[in-house]
Amino acid sequence: MPRVIILMMDSFGIGGAPDAAEFGDAGADTFGHIADNFGGWKIPNLVKLGLLRAANEASGNKRVLSDEGARVEVGTMYGHCREISLAKDTTSGHWELAGVPVLKPWGYFRPEFPSFPQELIDKICQRAGLKGILGNKAASGTVIIQELGEEHIKTGMPICYTSADSCFQIAAHEKYFGLERLYEVCQIAFEEIKPYNVARIIARPFVGEKSGEFVRTKNRHDYSVKPFEPTLLDVVKDSGKKVIAIGKISDIYAGCGVSEKIMASGLPELWDKTLSALATAPRNSLIFTNFVDFDMLYGHRRDINGYAKAVEYFDTRLPELVAAMEEDDVALVVADHGNDPTAKGSDHTREQIPVLMFGKKIANANIGERKSFADVGQSVADILGLKLQNGISFYKRD
Repeated sequence: MPRVIILMMDSFGIGGAPDAAEFGDAGADTFGHIADNFGGWKIPNLVKLGLLRAANEASGNKRVLSDEGARVEVGTMYGHCREISLAKDTTSGHWELAGVPVLKPWGYFRPEFPSFPQELIDKICQRAGLKGILGNKAASGTVIIQELGEEHIKTGMPICYTSADSCFQIAAHEKYFGLERLYEVCQIAFEEIKPYNVARIIARPFVGEKSGEFVRTKNRHDYSVKPFEPTLLDVVKDSGKKVIAIGKISDIYAGCGVSEKIMASGLPELWDKTLSALATAPRNSLIFTNFVDFDMLYGHRRDINGYAKAVEYFDTRLPELVAAMEEDDVALVVADHGNDPTAKGSDHTREQIPVLMFGKKIANANIGERKSFADVGQSVADILGLKLQNGISFYKRD
């Protein structure tokens, strides 16, 4: 009776998407361009698990990284997955991975000012008792709070902005606006945007006293639409098994299929919570962790060095996971899209993702290129003795 652990390296694409040019991302390769620009990159455990082989096959390159010093000794299946969803956003990537591709386009707001229809803003402000909003454009969340944070404190108007994703983001100060007040406004906004087919409202609380000092807190909360069909999480939970969602996983799936939600932020805490959950998780359970820092702190900010060092840290924790895994446990390292830190702009990039499945009873194999992220979800379902509507399992017993 195995347990399955999914480690979602948010935005860690490996290039090679055949439709990248259609998304304006020709040549995008998060993994490859970090490797090219960060000298002496040491991620031996990921290399040992097959990351380099998967990345080179996806991109057609022949990069070399050493696995010297690796401390993971398990069977591993490695490969790479194409995305068939009609977007390159967090929601689409996660849902497709769990067996529900997004085959109808999301609604999006225009990037330039004003991004949001006045009718929508009027309804939100009237219901929430707001005298107006600030921002009303596409922006980097860490930049716009420095730009408008002081005005927000003075006026009490929340900072509203969007991005290339299908989203409406609302930033507000935890002390001067109030965290619960921010959540209340986001809930109202979530109800009002339903006609626009937008995937998420995102609450972005921050603290600080003046421009240059404002920082976002870990109390982010996403208000997501529910998946169109039952996902891997629903199927696992409905079968009587436990689904433990760590980080922002529960928000991405709108709480559907989640038995236990564990809040955490930052790579160290996310790793700690994952290992703690594994220590007590019952047999046949699913642990699913999103490591958002790769995307939020480094990909969107085009920080090559920060991204590389974060992956190095992630790599150092893998031996702890392997040591904690029981004989029939299975773990996977995957991603949801790319976010090439060498690309122009600050948006996600269309890429293939790595799939590294490992465990003491996993047969060593190259699973090659998979035609959909949904193959991952179907494989996890297979491990747990279940089945999804979409995807083809690549799971093989040793």
